[in-house]
Amino acid sequence: MASTDRPLVFVTVGTDHHPFDRLIGWMDRWLEAGGSDRFRCLIQIGTSRPPALAEHSDYLSYQEMETALNEATAVVCHGGPGSVMMCRWAGKKPIVVPRRHDLGEHVDDHQVTFARKLAREGEFDLAEDEETLGAHLERALLGVVVIDLTPQDSGGEAVVHFGGLVNRLVGPGPRRR
Repeated sequence: MASTDRPLVFVTVGTDHHPFDRLIGWMDRWLEAGGSDRFRCLIQIGTSRPPALAEHSDYLSYQEMETALNEATAVVCHGGPGSVMMCRWAGKKPIVVPRRHDLGEHVDDHQVTFARKLAREGEFDLAEDEETLGAHLERALLGVVVIDLTPQDSGGEAVVHFGGLVNRLVGPGPRRR
């Protein structure tokens, strides 16, 4: 990733095999409406169609993800718990766009349920439509909202914190003897 004087917007759709073309289209339109004049954008696209105006890669290594997260002024990700937690571990409050089952973006709507619950708790900003995504991006890039958080320990404490978030969402799992 080449550094420039323009701030970076980093977008990740995760590694699921379902395309997430809806998010790519939303980013294309935001960039076309002037975003690309002010910001550069890197999108990890997985099996989605390539964006028109953003640098992109099908997949990134863990190190490349960390580098992009650390450099990013704003982060957009799908509603996968792993991607959300990686953002939080890197000290970023992401804008989350959950994948939807009815649009063929995932096998069910667990991302919608997960994202709505954690957004209510202030863990991230939720964007379920294109207009809200654009508004969240503009606010983050203007510095109106804080996206840089204290990085969380990616070891034991983070696992316990994540487990607590999941338990609040779906309840505790089966008890072990």
